Amino acid sequence: MGLAILLGVFAVSVVAGIPVAFAMGLSTLSAFWYEGFPILITFQRTISGISVFSLLAIPFFIFAGELMLHGGIAARLVRFASALVGHIRGGLASVNIFSSMLFGGISGSAIADISALGSLLVPVMKERGYRADYAVNVTVTSSIAGIVIPPSHNMIIFAVAAGGGISISKLFLAGVLPGILMCSTLALAAYVIARKHKYPAEPFPGWGMVLQSAVAAVPGLVTAIIIVGGVLSGVFTVTESGAFGAIYALLLTAFAYRTLSWEKFVISVTSAVRTTAMVMILISFASSFAYLLALYQVPDKLSSLLIGVSENKIVILLMINVILLMLGMIMDMAALILICTPIFLPIAKSIGMDPNQFGIMLLVNLGLGLCTPPVGTCLFVGCAVGKIKIEEALKSIWPFYLALLLALILVTYVPAISLWLPSMLR
Repeated sequence: MGLAILLGVFAVSVVAGIPVAFAMGLSTLSAFWYEGFPILITFQRTISGISVFSLLAIPFFIFAGELMLHGGIAARLVRFASALVGHIRGGLASVNIFSSMLFGGISGSAIADISALGSLLVPVMKERGYRADYAVNVTVTSSIAGIVIPPSHNMIIFAVAAGGGISISKLFLAGVLPGILMCSTLALAAYVIARKHKYPAEPFPGWGMVLQSAVAAVPGLVTAIIIVGGVLSGVFTVTESGAFGAIYALLLTAFAYRTLSWEKFVISVTSAVRTTAMVMILISFASSFAYLLALYQVPDKLSSLLIGVSENKIVILLMINVILLMLGMIMDMAALILICTPIFLPIAKSIGMDPNQFGIMLLVNLGLGLCTPPVGTCLFVGCAVGKIKIEEALKSIWPFYLALLLALILVTYVPAISLWLPSMLR
């Protein structure tokens, strides 16, 4: 009965439009009240969820991404991408995807990617004769590469939700090749569509311009190198790397590029504080929610259910992916990481899947949910930037969905894609 109350109150709250974090808090309080637990336990479980040192990296990652978003880094990355891959058929689509791969590695945020690159590239693509839905779909689907290309605060959330024992260094490395794979499959889909609609290729500016634009883009890319390199080398902890990355981003945009005005700095700080608050509230309530799921033995029961259907590893992973895809369509990504990791990670381990591979599979899967209705945040933001209706984008987005599903399948069933680079780290 307690489990029914927990899930029932949560479902009703979400349907009623209550934010997911508060829906989890309300359902948790209801279940604790039903079980007769002292209210103090509820607050203890809630606070313990955010009393984790590594979570301090999240506000630093978010702040660095906001500084990059508002400090003019995106324009330099776009110029570099345009010089390098703009001459391919449908060149601006390739520029969009390649820019997302670069910017995602700096900001770690899909929304920041769409806001920065979409506002730059979507209007230009429309002016050059590209259909608005094509421009938006390329921008939306490529933005989720930032979720798996390090540094990514979602990786920190996964490591915390896994209950420790996850190496952040190896998890960062595990996301590199999957992120490149996602962008490659999207680029292939964009190229096929571009040939069908005879979209133009940009003229090749020459290797001199490529080198010049690369030099201009390198200082921005150094932000990711500081964060990821500091963690991999062992010089910094992940929290210290995030702090140094934020300081570097501030100095670069304010004093080197001189593109960060006081107004933009205030916007960056305000946005970072707001996002951090939402993430931390979500993590704290999700901690209590996950505690009750464990108390009611939901992971064990679901594991028995899946294994009862089939003991085949391929089938079990397929079922997990289908469940995650369905949940990703109706819930926020961070909430799902916190709820689903304690449930599905033990199942994945029981069939011999490496935790790092599972983490990347989870992020790719839930990233796809950001592009799908009815709760596709990236889809909503992309359509707002492109000034088109969601229905218009959905009519032609399916080739990009297929490209991402192909990447998800490969990440799920080919362990080397996620584990080869981490295996190099000793």
